[in-house]
Amino acid sequence: MENKLIYTQNRKISSAYIDSTVKLGIAHAVNLVQDNMTECFGMLKCDGVTYRDLNVFWAFTKIKVKFEKRPAWRDEIIAKTFPANVAGFRTNVQSIFTDLDGNKLYTANQEMCVLDFENHRPVKLSTLPYPSEDFPPSVFDQPFEKFNVDFTENDFAFEQVIRSTMIDMSHHMTNNEYIKCSLNAFTDDFFQSHEVKELEGHYTGECKEGQTLHVFKHDCGNGTFYIKIFECNCDVWPSSF
Repeated sequence: MENKLIYTQNRKISSAYIDSTVKLGIAHAVNLVQDNMTECFGMLKCDGVTYRDLNVFWAFTKIKVKFEKRPAWRDEIIAKTFPANVAGFRTNVQSIFTDLDGNKLYTANQEMCVLDFENHRPVKLSTLPYPSEDFPPSVFDQPFEKFNVDFTENDFAFEQVIRSTMIDMSHHMTNNEYIKCSLNAFTDDFFQSHEVKELEGHYTGECKEGQTLHVFKHDCGNGTFYIKIFECNCDVWPSSF
């Protein structure tokens, strides 16, 4: 997989990236996805710093991650990220993480678009510095889910007030905090006895400091859980684990 659009870097799983299982944490794994994506876009001259000068910004719409094996503390891994396609206003950015022998650890697919700073309307990627051809082969072929699940009051898990440390450069709740909120609907005992094989989430709203989130968890009974996060009556994060 050698292509000028692929950004590659070696990483070592430090203590800052593990959870109580002494392996790469689920939220930490997504952080690595976003870190590598940011570096990839920096290499391609289409990152948030470049786009701010053009009065536009990146917005995530969906993410899906599939785990084969979570690396352990002190393991060394190889991270590769690249734009996989572009279609009008949207693009998919994919990542693959392997061990040093090339064995797949986990893959990720992120759907993204660009919005205008002034009116928050989507901007065609063809009008911006962004790749339009010679995309590498896809490493993620699973479609995104539709999340047609009904939640009841019995599915309510907890409330979370958005604090200052949960806010990003756009003054909204950072993307990874939605994943952390979802994971907090489970106990530590659950993660000691269960391996998360897949997660998917859709960013359907923007939340700000001081707002209160209501987190719901629905057990499908087949090993799959659906999480929904509401701000007032607005669904801001449907997801599955």
